[in-house]
Amino acid sequence: MLTHRLALGTALATAVLIVFGGLVTNTGAALAVPDWPDTFGHNLFLYPWSGMVGGVFYEHGHRLLGATVGLLTLALAAALWRRGATLRMLGLVAVLTVVAQGVLGGLRVVLQRDDIALIHGPLSQAFLALVVTLAYLTSPSARTPLRVRADGGLRRSALMAVAVTYAQIVLGALVTHAGWLWLHVGGAVAVFAVVPVVTARARRTGDAVARPLARALLGLLGLQLALGLGAYLARFSSIWIPGEQVTILVLPVVHRLVGGLLLAATVVLAVRLNAAPARDGVTLQREPGGLGGSPRTPQVNRWASPMATDDRPRKTAVEVGRGPSRESRL
Repeated sequence: MLTHRLALGTALATAVLIVFGGLVTNTGAALAVPDWPDTFGHNLFLYPWSGMVGGVFYEHGHRLLGATVGLLTLALAAALWRRGATLRMLGLVAVLTVVAQGVLGGLRVVLQRDDIALIHGPLSQAFLALVVTLAYLTSPSARTPLRVRADGGLRRSALMAVAVTYAQIVLGALVTHAGWLWLHVGGAVAVFAVVPVVTARARRTGDAVARPLARALLGLLGLQLALGLGAYLARFSSIWIPGEQVTILVLPVVHRLVGGLLLAATVVLAVRLNAAPARDGVTLQREPGGLGGSPRTPQVNRWASPMATDDRPRKTAVEVGRGPSRESRL
């Protein structure tokens, strides 16, 4: 249970870090602190709080949060070390990812290259999805048996939803740093063509985890659409927006965070649907012309099965090898 709480804490800290990263980008504070890993010559953790004003507050705060997430990730990886090969490997991947994120953030400052942000931003959301997945895998919900196994088409569609959602996040980074709007619009169309279908089919499974998760994913998708439209109007139109500068700042930041939550929910749903079912589970087969499916018990060959119900008397191995009795030979 401690490992699960640690994973949840790491996921929450990562979400706050993504918010601060968005504030750094949208306030133009990426180079407010010109050196790295120090802050104006001070050690990262010893820089005076009185100097954290304006863009320095966002940039230095972002660095402090990044260091906190790094320490939490190291603790999480240590806690996962004895939890089996899969969780151990995922913990190591999380450590490597958070180290890569720190280096990319530093190179962005030292080299003063905006194109590094095209990798730094999407990787942070992939890291959030990984940590949320670890929180799920260490939770009691992951031990809830999957009694209805999704068909191969649904499992593949869930993986496709993950790929499409992450591609859309990458295209969103291109909008932020290069202004490539229409590719992002096309990616949104692809997401809405795939994810709602997957959520509809996942709800039909009746699984105790997949069903509520699919509903939450659909709600996040609707919220993301509204935020995306608001961010578009705030940046690319002259329409008056309530709240003006505050709204113009908040909309893309929250849009970025919800994108990360969407990716995390999609990954967890794909992991759940691709999990091995309970030993007495059934397979959900897709009905012709429908999105869902109905559970059907696998066909059993009654003659080949050792549990076949045959009322004919059978000889035991002793009786077969003994041969005719003495009375029958006479």
